[in-house]
Amino acid sequence: MTRKQHFVIILILGTLSTISPFSIDMYLPGFPAIANDLNTTIDKVQFSLTAYFFGIAAGQLLYGPLLDRFGRKMPLYAGLGLYLLASVGCAFTHSIEMLVLMRLLQALGGCVGMVAAQALVRDLFPVSNIAQVFSLLTLVIAVSPMIAPTVGGYATVAFGWHSIFLILAGITVLILVAVYYALPNGRPADPSISLRPQAVLGNFFTVLRQPQFMTYAFAGGLSTASSFAYIAGSPDVFMNLYHVSEQQYGWIFAFLAIAVLAPNQLNHVLLKRFSNEQIVHTTLIYQSAVGLIMVFGSWAGWFGLTGLLGMLFLFLLGQGLVGPNSSALSMMPFARHAGSAAALMGSLRMGFGALVSAIVSLMHNGTALPMIGMMTFCAVGGLLILLIGERAIAHRSGSVTPKAAL
Repeated sequence: MTRKQHFVIILILGTLSTISPFSIDMYLPGFPAIANDLNTTIDKVQFSLTAYFFGIAAGQLLYGPLLDRFGRKMPLYAGLGLYLLASVGCAFTHSIEMLVLMRLLQALGGCVGMVAAQALVRDLFPVSNIAQVFSLLTLVIAVSPMIAPTVGGYATVAFGWHSIFLILAGITVLILVAVYYALPNGRPADPSISLRPQAVLGNFFTVLRQPQFMTYAFAGGLSTASSFAYIAGSPDVFMNLYHVSEQQYGWIFAFLAIAVLAPNQLNHVLLKRFSNEQIVHTTLIYQSAVGLIMVFGSWAGWFGLTGLLGMLFLFLLGQGLVGPNSSALSMMPFARHAGSAAALMGSLRMGFGALVSAIVSLMHNGTALPMIGMMTFCAVGGLLILLIGERAIAHRSGSVTPKAAL
């Protein structure tokens, strides 16, 4: 593989992975306008976000076996086609109920990009390079929160919130063209893989019986769900509590995205000296500590807008380290069932994210505490799962103790 081919493949896989982040982030500045236009409230609009998360969680379980059975590209075309139609449906909806339904269908189609990208990483790159490739993908993904809310804010003001979904439809057309002409096929179709429910569930159970997958998929999934708590709560916190405009919210979101972007570069350096396990372990301890300080400080009234932004920035710094390393550790044991493993890992993450975002909406009380409280819960919960899982892995491998932290 030449350097140019390597770059093109990473770029396409990155854009496939950004379909859902763009779908989530771009319409956040439009929440007040959507609520006003559809005669509802922001906390009701938040349920369209929750529906999207649930759609991703369910859809990934479907696409995993399909990607293993039919190869990578045919399910990609089908899923992206559904996403395209649902995006147009979102643009022309006239009720919050229909928006929630269209967002669910949009997620069921768009999540194929996330599963296919992770499976293709396992197909196209050697195991020793998987963590670095995931870091590059996360780098591309991390750019989307810097662009999407800002574009969404200006598009909402200039053309109305409906235009956001038409923009997403146009982006999807470009991605389909790139996939068709420039993306390698990856692992070929495997007719021996059955799509009967019993066989599909058997593949998932094969993945779940691997302690390394269980530990890092669950710990990484819960800890990364903290970003979903932030995404679900931030429109209300910043635009209602602190009264920032749609454009200002977009710039705030872009600023905090830097916190996720910067550690991805650091991860390349850390991986030369430390293991994936050590990085995940230490980062979760760091995030848990920052989260507890953030919760106590908010409860005590220490933070205004600037102080809260600073604490959120410090917390989100850990996301760029936990995500790619826990993903790599989850996928390492698998080859033949890489599609099912990727689907199950992604479904767990989005399932956690959907649950967390729903809790943030239900706990709405006009303060920032529901958002930051759930963020902290996710980090601490992920750390506890990791500590228990490390002992299970060490016991199975015959080691006396799990690998030390940094």
